[in-house]
Amino acid sequence: MADMVNVFLYGKKYEVPSDLTIMEAMEYAGYKLVRGVGCRNGFCGACATVYRIKGDRELHAALACSTKVEDGMYVATLPFFPLIKEVYDIEKVKPDEQIMMQLYPEIYSCVGCNACTKACSQGLNVMQYIAYAQRGEFDKCAALSFDCVMCGICSSRCPAGISHPQVAMLARRLNGKYIAPESKHLTERVKEIQDGLCSEAMEAIMAKPIEELKELYNHRDIEK
Repeated sequence: MADMVNVFLYGKKYEVPSDLTIMEAMEYAGYKLVRGVGCRNGFCGACATVYRIKGDRELHAALACSTKVEDGMYVATLPFFPLIKEVYDIEKVKPDEQIMMQLYPEIYSCVGCNACTKACSQGLNVMQYIAYAQRGEFDKCAALSFDCVMCGICSSRCPAGISHPQVAMLARRLNGKYIAPESKHLTERVKEIQDGLCSEAMEAIMAKPIEELKELYNHRDIEK
């Protein structure tokens, strides 16, 4: 019999095994999580969660898929955080400071509190990549924000109202379109796929177990 803990999901008390993640605990309690959740056929980062431990005044933010339950945990999920997403044509914008001033001027109101970094579920240095975006250093912003899953937890803690994930997305698009050198290997492989030359190789990869796929990914050759 597994050790059990008491958690409160949306204000209702449940007794669940202590070795579960918040997401698993919700499913154990009878909630069905499919729409919007990355590892349940949706989008990674959509299981943003806020919680508080009984007797603790601090409000914590995390991803439900990777955070273990604790006894006396009060949980509420944020399946959607209302980030500001500006519309632009990547073919027409330019990789300079003016584009950030035009689309996301709130980044220049950053007070340097570092609440975004402290809240990040991926452990990213969010405040630093926003600083790079302010200076128009989009390649550095893109590199530092590469692992962002767009959950919006950083923005939920920002007093300046910055939409950090959308700023980072714009920086990565600008970097990929205008700054980063062309990956010849990728261009050639895309053409091979379009010409139907990789069908057998793709089928072979799809047939591999998940652990072998992880091993292949983690030890892949990365073009400089």
